[in-house]
Amino acid sequence: MIPNKIRQLWAEGKPVINGWLSTSSPFIAEIMAHQGYDSLTIDLQHGLVSYEAATSMLQAMGATGVVPLVRVPWLDAGDIMKALDAGGYGVICPMVNTRAEAERLVSYVRYPPEGVRSFGPTRANFSAGVDYGSNADREILCFAMIETAEAYANIDAIASTPGLDGIYIGPADLTLGLTGRRYPTGFDRQEPEMTEAIRHILDRSHKAGIRAALHNGSAAYAAKAVSWGFDLVTISNDVRLLAGAAIASVTETRRLIGESAAAGLKIDGGY
Repeated sequence: MIPNKIRQLWAEGKPVINGWLSTSSPFIAEIMAHQGYDSLTIDLQHGLVSYEAATSMLQAMGATGVVPLVRVPWLDAGDIMKALDAGGYGVICPMVNTRAEAERLVSYVRYPPEGVRSFGPTRANFSAGVDYGSNADREILCFAMIETAEAYANIDAIASTPGLDGIYIGPADLTLGLTGRRYPTGFDRQEPEMTEAIRHILDRSHKAGIRAALHNGSAAYAAKAVSWGFDLVTISNDVRLLAGAAIASVTETRRLIGESAAAGLKIDGGY
């Protein structure tokens, strides 16, 4: 089985830079996979991606060396097992609130006797290697998302779940869960109580001997998260990156047109 590069980077003491795919496009997945990310996550929860499209996106990323992860829609055995059978090298599961739910998540990711995953790696047997069945439990990553007040209160119990590789913090939902609507929704939290909560989850994850990941809206905040000790940082997503590049291009063009007009410059035939 092809080794999981994320595990290799962690073994070398390096953080993982993760990208995020919300659009249903193998071409966009291929483009993103060539941009230098260590891993890319296909979002089946909030993204506009079906299972069939996700499989095509995994195929498009296959030749690039980027590690393919999948954020599944929910804690559902069928969704999790199919994401892995399609070739995902790790699962990020939203809204895990208790130790019992974390145990269920792990069981869906691992083959017996560690779990209850059914054997049938339809694509993974080709994309990852014919010895997939013997090595998947060692290579595949299992992340539980902490996003609610209940999960925050249960962080020690969740983080100590055998077979769980890491905690993934969703800061937008976590802020809603811990503070209601007191603050605007979004990533890159600046409020002291939220940065304290995020760093508390980080600390409890490491105390339990597992990894911690954070979803970020900007490179600056992702770098700050790495300085705190996060093992994996996600930087924005394809939708936000496209929108950001588009508005920057339009804004700069309007600025230059305005400057040219103010300077009395002639463009294209004197118009």
